[in-house]
Amino acid sequence: MTGQVGGARESGRARAIPEATVARLAVYLRILSGLGDRRGGHRSTISSEELAHSAGVNSAKLRKDLSFLGSYGIRGVGYDVGTLTEEISRALGTHQAHRVALVGLGNLGQALAGYPGFAGRGFVISALFDADPDRVGREVSGLPVLDIADAPRVCRASGVTIGVIAVPAGVEVRHVDLSLELQILAFHESQRDGGTVSGAVAVTS
Repeated sequence: MTGQVGGARESGRARAIPEATVARLAVYLRILSGLGDRRGGHRSTISSEELAHSAGVNSAKLRKDLSFLGSYGIRGVGYDVGTLTEEISRALGTHQAHRVALVGLGNLGQALAGYPGFAGRGFVISALFDADPDRVGREVSGLPVLDIADAPRVCRASGVTIGVIAVPAGVEVRHVDLSLELQILAFHESQRDGGTVSGAVAVTS
């Protein structure tokens, strides 16, 4: 795929990828990555029907989504798993590592800080913040917990582009697949210029 990250080229123009397609691309990427995890990386192709079924969409929608990448597969063979994984990763901006700040180091925050699955998806927990003086200064998963007041300065200095907020009780939240949501945030970050924090994901147990 050529052209800008997050869009395919059509007649010399970059095609913007719709938000709903971005979310489905993240799902397709998770499925494709899982093929390698389960089968030792030996699965070389996947049919549009199989991928669509795994993602809970029809084949026509899948093919339309992948057309934004300029990828149409091979008739009678399907999609090359490695190539498609790389194309989707580039479109979402997850082919390169994103530094993540985690805010809130209660039980949930500590679990997220130590979760090894983020690194495998291109997300590196690089800074921890909390407003509780009893938590500031402690070390969690090899990183010091810093005062939330220092977040802007630290995030700029360390190149953090995505923030995750592990919120307290009493805040309305949406239960999400955090890895998938981070991939969607990575897509939006890839469309931006500069090194400021691009967004935050609110999560709860």
